Amino acid sequence: MTPDYQQFLPPNSDNDRTKPILSALEKIGWQAYFAQQVSLDELRETPPVRVTQVHRSGLHVSGEEIDTTIPPRLDATVGDWLLYNRACPDESRVLERKSLFKRRAPGTERRIQLIAANIDTAFIVSSCNQDFNVARLERYIALAFEADATPVIVLTKLDLCKTPDRYIEEARAISDLVSVVALDARGEETRSKLAAWCKPGHTLAFLGSSGVGKSTLTNALSGAQAIETQSIREDDAKGRHTTTHRQLHIMPAGYAILDSPGMRELQLTDVASGVETLFSDLHDLSRQCRFRDCKHEIEPGCALLAALEKGTIDRKRLARWNKLTAEDRLNSSSLAERRAGDKALGKTIRVIKKGNRK
Repeated sequence: MTPDYQQFLPPNSDNDRTKPILSALEKIGWQAYFAQQVSLDELRETPPVRVTQVHRSGLHVSGEEIDTTIPPRLDATVGDWLLYNRACPDESRVLERKSLFKRRAPGTERRIQLIAANIDTAFIVSSCNQDFNVARLERYIALAFEADATPVIVLTKLDLCKTPDRYIEEARAISDLVSVVALDARGEETRSKLAAWCKPGHTLAFLGSSGVGKSTLTNALSGAQAIETQSIREDDAKGRHTTTHRQLHIMPAGYAILDSPGMRELQLTDVASGVETLFSDLHDLSRQCRFRDCKHEIEPGCALLAALEKGTIDRKRLARWNKLTAEDRLNSSSLAERRAGDKALGKTIRVIKKGNRK
């Protein structure tokens, strides 16, 4: 039976906006933002599917009466919406994204790695132990701000910590724009404390190091032990990689959760506005420096150095801001050079091929 794709288009009236039952696509994150990009004819010819799993061998996609695997591709990641081309699946069109998480790929190769797309809320998870690191939390928050997703810090393993208030205070001091939730991931409080962000039709992501409780949190929200979990190492509080690939889990309440492996390296690129939002006070103050290219180290007339002397800003926070800003500038420029080089090489190859045909 051919699905009625009319229901997946944007609503035409206020009455249509209050449907009590979610459609199959809405349960996996279909929203008006995506529906506005396609026509009814396109929906019938190339039905929408969402990338729910990413493997080296291919992308697993799900939709209305569709559950299959398509060939791997570099321009799509978990959470993406595609218009599924039945005749040629690898030519399925990727819809414009609502949000995108990306980083510079680990290693020396200068390329961007896509992490996840179309995330509404990013739960940045950290344990109340040796894993807690303000600089790492700031990286994830800047990434979320740049992606236009809502960042929320989730602190776990309260049951194993004698002084959780210290971690909570440090997390809250990072930004007034970011909520902080502290909980025992294995307890009953997970659903109630995260309920404000677990809205039907939305997509959530748990991001953080291995062993902080991302999979445990997903299991708590689903009400089942759907994902295997492992405890941290007792000697250094480091986590073990339980999750091996990025996967969307559909919750009974009608929202999706991305569970992903912990990232040992998070090199930021193209996140200038995210860093600016996170450190808005320092960014605004830097505009008062005498020189536009001030590095805020020894330059005369530096507004930030003057603020340090007065004690109105924190030296460690200033150092972290300087580091993130420099890192983003370096990675963004090097990747831009790589793209420009690839474009020039492609042009040269086309000229050579054209000459050979003559």
